[in-house]
Amino acid sequence: MSLKNSYKTVEHDAETLLVEKKSKFFADVKPVDNEPDAIEFLNSIRSKYPDARHHVYAYVIDENNIFRYSDDGEPSGTAGMPVLDTIRKSGIVDAVVVVTRYFGGTLLGTGGLVRAYSGAAKMGLEAANVIMRELCDIVEIRADYSLLGKIQYMLSSGGYMLENTEYGDEVVFTVASPIGTTERLIAEVTDLTNAKAKCEITDKKYVNQEINT
Repeated sequence: MSLKNSYKTVEHDAETLLVEKKSKFFADVKPVDNEPDAIEFLNSIRSKYPDARHHVYAYVIDENNIFRYSDDGEPSGTAGMPVLDTIRKSGIVDAVVVVTRYFGGTLLGTGGLVRAYSGAAKMGLEAANVIMRELCDIVEIRADYSLLGKIQYMLSSGGYMLENTEYGDEVVFTVASPIGTTERLIAEVTDLTNAKAKCEITDKKYVNQEINT
């Protein structure tokens, strides 16, 4: 698992298919936190396609900078490294990509294999939804209903990540505040409400954010 304040990864599992000169390239992608999980996923894909000759893979684990790849019987440098390069060029970590090939009867050549494996990996990563994970303080803001509109406007206009709003005896806003911005958030709420609203940091966790492309 990454120990950074923010990092790019994939949101969920995905499977895609690329066909090149009748050869089929199935790309299976999964977010993983550690190497054993990556290996377990690779073995599950081998079981999923037991009759395939090639299960090319690559994975990158941010913690301890772990990366592995394999051509799995394809000519050296034509498969595993292109998959790894695709992951790295995307800036993605904590992910594993397995590209399973079924030969279609036509040789693709060195360049053709590189393009096919790279293309399959790219399709798989895009289907798995590339996101940014940001380490955030979870801040609860408790306020009287008379302050509801002011705080809602401040959070919206300030671009803060509002996770939840509870309406009880008072209003409780749950806000995900990226590390390094929490003091500013609390100061803004305190100033806006003349210290009538109460802020408390209740947790710390990674929050997924969509990447605009």
